[in-house]
Amino acid sequence: MKFLLLIHIEPALLQALPATEYDALMRGCIQRADALQAKGTLLLSQRLQPATTAQTLRTRQGSARVTDGPFAETREILAGFNLIEAADAEEAMRIAQQFPWSAYGSIEVRPLDDMEAERVRVGA
Repeated sequence: MKFLLLIHIEPALLQALPATEYDALMRGCIQRADALQAKGTLLLSQRLQPATTAQTLRTRQGSARVTDGPFAETREILAGFNLIEAADAEEAMRIAQQFPWSAYGSIEVRPLDDMEAERVRVGA
């Protein structure tokens, strides 16, 4: 099964870290990611630009509206993601626990749906 690990952080918590401590966390994270990728567990990993660079698109009643920033006011922002392969939700959670970011926000572990099955279902 494939799972998406959505990494949400509280910027204030990370900004409070000394630069050397943040760099050590990031180095460890990259090393864990490299090891998981070498095993074929980590399929894709990416850090996102700051939320201030985001734009949100909403279409209502045929009218599109673009606004700057994330779609909701929250202390935690989406900072990145990991796409992994795991046997089940428990294994996916164990993999998520290998990354340090839940101490600075949260890591949402969400299974992916089977798009091929959906493609067949809707006749696309």
